[in-house]
Amino acid sequence: MTIERASTAHAPAERVPRAASVPPPMSLAEFAAHLDDRTPAGIAAAISRRIRSGAWEPGSRLPTVREVARELRVSPATVNQAWRALAATGAIVARGRAGTFVGELSASRPAAGRYQRLHPPSDSAFRVDLSRGTPDPALLPDLTAALRTITAADAGDLAADYLGEAMLPELAGKVRADWPFRAERLAVLDGALDAVDRLLTTHIRLGDAVAVEDPCFPPFLDLLARIGARPVPVHLDESGILPHELAHAVTDSGVTALILQPRAQNPTGVSLTARRIRELTDILRDTDVLILEDDHSAGIATAPPRSLGARLPRRTVHVRSYSKSHGADLRVAVAGGPADLLDPVVERRMLGAGWTSRLLQRVLLTMLDDPSAAHTVTAARAEYRRRSAELRRALATRGIPIARADGINLWLPVTDENAAMISLAAAGIKAAPGGPFEVADNPPSDHLRLTISAVADSDLDWLATELAAATTATPTYRRIRRL
Repeated sequence: MTIERASTAHAPAERVPRAASVPPPMSLAEFAAHLDDRTPAGIAAAISRRIRSGAWEPGSRLPTVREVARELRVSPATVNQAWRALAATGAIVARGRAGTFVGELSASRPAAGRYQRLHPPSDSAFRVDLSRGTPDPALLPDLTAALRTITAADAGDLAADYLGEAMLPELAGKVRADWPFRAERLAVLDGALDAVDRLLTTHIRLGDAVAVEDPCFPPFLDLLARIGARPVPVHLDESGILPHELAHAVTDSGVTALILQPRAQNPTGVSLTARRIRELTDILRDTDVLILEDDHSAGIATAPPRSLGARLPRRTVHVRSYSKSHGADLRVAVAGGPADLLDPVVERRMLGAGWTSRLLQRVLLTMLDDPSAAHTVTAARAEYRRRSAELRRALATRGIPIARADGINLWLPVTDENAAMISLAAAGIKAAPGGPFEVADNPPSDHLRLTISAVADSDLDWLATELAAATTATPTYRRIRRL
């Protein structure tokens, strides 16, 4: 058996001509003979290098863990750790009793699969998972308390009402009290991404250019690819998207829309400053650019609610999500903006889902009115800020400075994304690769996204040490000699 493809008793595997620059298949014995580092990270890096070089093709079956362990003279647990590290990057895929196979090369995947690349399938257990981008369940308000508060009369009236208001008037009044601008219309949708999806589908056409943050939340890029729109990257600094790059996008690329995250930007944690909002709106004032704002971290972000709609209310739709602050399964987000932008979305929705469950809206309203729930959200915001500061401080003492970030994510610069992922996975840490967030195919630098909601104080020193080591991890080219 070779490490590239398992042999069969009935027919030999078909030989595929290889380019001169691609190493020939390597037997397991030969692989072992040329492997210097037999730690989990070393084994994973060596196999990863062969895959990335094209020597082992997607779909090729790998030997079993026991076979590799026996040939390398290491324990099966060591090989299992290496396999787990490779699975975390999508380099290999376990298919149960069928075996473990080389995964699809990321370079060959379509742009519309960024979200899937961000969360590759893996059934491996990690000691710490920093890849999820989700809040700490222990810091969410008590949903059962809100459910107990709803009376039988309320539930019965809501359950039987087909023709009522799509948004509960009481919820609309509560939301308007701290909306960042005077919105002509409010609408409830099934989460922030559902709102962005419906707005893009309604107002963006095939071939339209849409300005996006770079790095960007991967589902936005997937949605644009689905409708045939072209993303135009605009980079950020610590105050938000860069004005001169947005100006170029407007004048040179003719963008028809801008998607941005006004605070706790995913993945960088950047929040817009008041000065940056003035600079951006000065650029957009004399244009027809549609502005879509995704305030996905409302409630847990420390920055105040800001919006370009305060200066451009006729072209701005601001979306506020309650998933990270009150619970993802509520599936409630509120969109506010001009009627001519939101009414078509609401009218089209009536031909399908109709409305977001008013019962769920009532649950959210109950939580927003509950002092105990409000205290829990405030405490969560402070705790996320503390965890982020502690991890950044621990990294700084190890020579890895990271800019202050709002919300639950940090954007970690690394020398090589794939090597860093493997280094962390071998230590039992799962991180999110930076590639799916990057708009350009070949970004100038590599990063990982870390979600600090999963960071426990007891793990802080260990995590900081492993993360610091991962930032400088590089592919082990010298350990793989071509035959």
